[in-house]
Amino acid sequence: MAASLFRTTLSLLFWLSLLASSDASALIAKRQTRTAQKTGLPGSWQYQACITEGVGKRVWKYQIISLDANTATSCLTQCQKFGYQAAGVEYGSECFCGDAVDIAAAGSTTAPETDCGVACSGDARYNCGGGNRLSWYLWTGTPLYVWNYPTGANAGRYELISGGVVIPLVTTSGVNGKYTFVEKFGTGAPNSTGAYELDVTQLANPSLAWREMHVKTDVFCSASVTLPDKAGRQINIGGWSGDSTFGIRLYWPDGSPGVPGVNDWQENVNELKLQRGRWYPTAMVMTNGSILVIGGQTGSNGPPQPNLEILPRPSGAGVVYADWLERTDPYNLYPFLAVLPSGGIFVGYYNEARILDPVTFNTIKTLPNMPGAVNNPGAGRTYPLEGTAMLLPQYAPFTAPLGILICGGSTIGAAIALDNCVSSQPEAGNNAWTLERMPSQRVMPCMTALPDGTYMILNGAKQGAAGFGLATGPNLNAVLYDPSKPVNQRMSIMANTTIARLYHSEAILMQDGRVLVSGSDPQDGKNPQEYRVEVFVPPYLLSGRPRPSFTITNKNWGYGASVSITVRLNGGGATRVSMLGAESSTHGNTMGQ
Repeated sequence: MAASLFRTTLSLLFWLSLLASSDASALIAKRQTRTAQKTGLPGSWQYQACITEGVGKRVWKYQIISLDANTATSCLTQCQKFGYQAAGVEYGSECFCGDAVDIAAAGSTTAPETDCGVACSGDARYNCGGGNRLSWYLWTGTPLYVWNYPTGANAGRYELISGGVVIPLVTTSGVNGKYTFVEKFGTGAPNSTGAYELDVTQLANPSLAWREMHVKTDVFCSASVTLPDKAGRQINIGGWSGDSTFGIRLYWPDGSPGVPGVNDWQENVNELKLQRGRWYPTAMVMTNGSILVIGGQTGSNGPPQPNLEILPRPSGAGVVYADWLERTDPYNLYPFLAVLPSGGIFVGYYNEARILDPVTFNTIKTLPNMPGAVNNPGAGRTYPLEGTAMLLPQYAPFTAPLGILICGGSTIGAAIALDNCVSSQPEAGNNAWTLERMPSQRVMPCMTALPDGTYMILNGAKQGAAGFGLATGPNLNAVLYDPSKPVNQRMSIMANTTIARLYHSEAILMQDGRVLVSGSDPQDGKNPQEYRVEVFVPPYLLSGRPRPSFTITNKNWGYGASVSITVRLNGGGATRVSMLGAESSTHGNTMGQ
């Protein structure tokens, strides 16, 4: 009986062994016959090879993990949306996006196809790489982006114009042809007064070029705009703590280039103040001349201020609560504001945007969320994930919808700086965001409009977020964005600076067509607090062509009035007249544009 049971057990084990061997052989055979997906790929993607991961690092840094839905098709589609022309799948469930040049740079080499034998988590018919092995694909069609590389005068140039006397927080172009600088208390020299005015016609004599001014409370992370009056008064709003968060500071620009002014900043919190204390707010001039002040925090790293108010305060009016600001705190500080042709108010904050009614401030329209990083839709565009924004140009007869351009930003947590710009026409029927890849990653950038309808993108870092000591890798390169060119062909890589412009840096258009570049207070132990002032000289000032001149006799303009401008071309050629708003620059936010 025992012997019979033993023989039965052996027989059963033998057959089980045969079945296991058969299943394993079938599995191996199936793995050997399964390949990477090579047909039915989206767009102009083509399979290239199985390659190794990099030496001590990954080939591509943008990783998307999908445990049950990863396929070559889904991976390539996502990479294509964000302008990446190389992609790979690995371990069956991982997708990577980047560029073909990254392969050699990482030390990657070709591997046997059998090394890339792990089934795709979303489609077991195909392989999606293997252990430390990538099945990689290349976009072979019309390039997803074209960056231009001008040289010589066409690349513009940086020029150092002053050693400086102040580390500015906000810079503003004045109606008197000068430029005001206000600084965070405790930033500069112990005897700093917190405010200065720069006359660039007197740079040969620094004591004449820099006029000392004064502010009474700390303007740390405040907002500034130029009022729509004939005097071109400047207003600065909010601040760091206590009375400064309620502060309203006014300056009447006086003097002229070469002629010193005498006026100073005026502030009395007992006579004029905000209804709510604000740190990191944004200000905007409305169509009726009122000032909209929105968002921020209560000060001193305090709780959010998820509301808005109007200056001057309408009789009996209080603040207006904004649930969308409270919901997206703390990633919505220094929101982007703009008046739209309809009179509605565009607000861009975190990765969201909406249009507000200019009377009730109710939401008229909610826009789609802004695209972020290829592997992180939760990336943001406003402080502390700081990008920069500008209005796109309008041309007569001004019937086309107004466009908004937002560039750079970062992700929550890992703080991976973004390498793209997004644009939209908020009032158009189709207000989806158009994404364009930038030549490099950039957080804390600045952007300013130029009179020829192009835009300078400069300053910032290649990694991190806004704040003291939170970013690395200064981005020393300037980029020119030309919206008149086809989408994804609009960016030109321009001249480099040698000065790191990180947290608390600024850029504004000067009245002579140059860009004033200033500031940097990184407090990172590597890069200095920056007093030096530069200009970026755009190509149109280096062309050698004589500059036109103009005369405006009537400077008292009324709304809807006709104004005569006498222009002398000094050399012929086509003429185009551009009108730009007086701007204040801080934290990538150009207020007053």
